[in-house]
Amino acid sequence: MTTASAGTPGAAIVEYLEGTAWQKARAFSPAVITQGGRTVWLAGQTATVDLEGRDIGGNFEAQARTIFAMMDRTLQRVGGSLANLVTMTVFIDDPRNGDRFVQVRTEYFPDGRFPGSALITVSNFARSASVIEIQGVAVI
Repeated sequence: MTTASAGTPGAAIVEYLEGTAWQKARAFSPAVITQGGRTVWLAGQTATVDLEGRDIGGNFEAQARTIFAMMDRTLQRVGGSLANLVTMTVFIDDPRNGDRFVQVRTEYFPDGRFPGSALITVSNFARSASVIEIQGVAVI
């Protein structure tokens, strides 16, 4: 297990259960154990325009990156960042995008402290141009 702590009294202590080689390659932890801190439940995020307002409808990678940026902004508003995510549920509309998602996610967690994760294929989203949605839980 690897442990991360914010270093202040009452701050979250987060332990990442060591994953198998396959789990590490897929950029997720089999379990994340937390103690203390505040739990932040993030709403599911979709994006059909990027942060500059450009249309990214149907563009899987651009949507994934924009969603991660939006989640990070939300977490920063409450004193955290993506590094505080302990689990995420990812919905994609095409299973062929699963490997690309793993590659993108790896970039956002370069220290190898990956959140727990579920990757689920769905047939439709509420917005027709959406191809991915991410919901998460963070502990700060």
